[in-house]
Amino acid sequence: MSKIRIASFIASATEIVDALGMLDCLVGRSHECDYPHGIEKLPVCTRPKIEVTGSSLDIDRQVKANLANALSIYEVLDDVLEELQPTHILTQTQCEVCAVSLKDVERSVAARLESQPKIVSLQPNCLADIWDDIRRVALSLDMEERGEQVIRDLRSRMRAIANEATRKKPTVACIEWLSPLMAAGNWVPELVEMAGGMNLFGEAGKHSPWMTWAELVARDPDVIVVMPCGFDEARTRDEMYWMTDQPEYAGLKAARTGQVHPVDGNQYFNRPGPRVVESLEILAGILKRA
Repeated sequence: MSKIRIASFIASATEIVDALGMLDCLVGRSHECDYPHGIEKLPVCTRPKIEVTGSSLDIDRQVKANLANALSIYEVLDDVLEELQPTHILTQTQCEVCAVSLKDVERSVAARLESQPKIVSLQPNCLADIWDDIRRVALSLDMEERGEQVIRDLRSRMRAIANEATRKKPTVACIEWLSPLMAAGNWVPELVEMAGGMNLFGEAGKHSPWMTWAELVARDPDVIVVMPCGFDEARTRDEMYWMTDQPEYAGLKAARTGQVHPVDGNQYFNRPGPRVVESLEILAGILKRA
């Protein structure tokens, strides 16, 4: 085990490594890996090619411009990888916008490293895929039994939360981007159902879809949970003007009843790893008060 050297290019994979009890083997991280606390001391192996401090609309424009020109949103730092010589590199194929992708790794020096790392690519489109990704990482580390135990524990905790969830079935809109509007897809609709809600936008197992303000107004959900990808709660609150400045906002049922909830999408809802349990817990708590 002491010879294993892991470089994680996706925050959720870093948390999977931690859940498996292998954090001591993590030698490098992505610029987005910030949990568990203490890993900030590790070398950073990636960086964004766009300015990530702008508004929702600014970021969206940069992302679309890069993708339209077949340019990556992220860069792998080859010199750091050369120095680290990892035996395992964890990346993903689920979304080229959310994190460093398999294509980014393949374009880097990774395939030519002396350490000949195993490249483990995760593809979490739904809850079942998250469990499969934990298995995939565990298998690459020869820890299959530990991986299965982690999955059993996480699923048991989620069942307990679901069993205590509200039975009122409030209608819920989960917003994953504010300008332009995007609904949350993938595993989030499953979390809404487990938390006792009725999901209005986005489908389980499918990428997050764009939506219009008119569609949100027409469906008029009981609860709106705002969870922009990569934004913490404070930044989400700062960006809420994209919704609150709309003339119809005050008339929305959720706005009238105080059921619009900015949350930390970066740490929880956007991370398909072990803390999907905490994401469910947060959502269940919101819906119980609806």
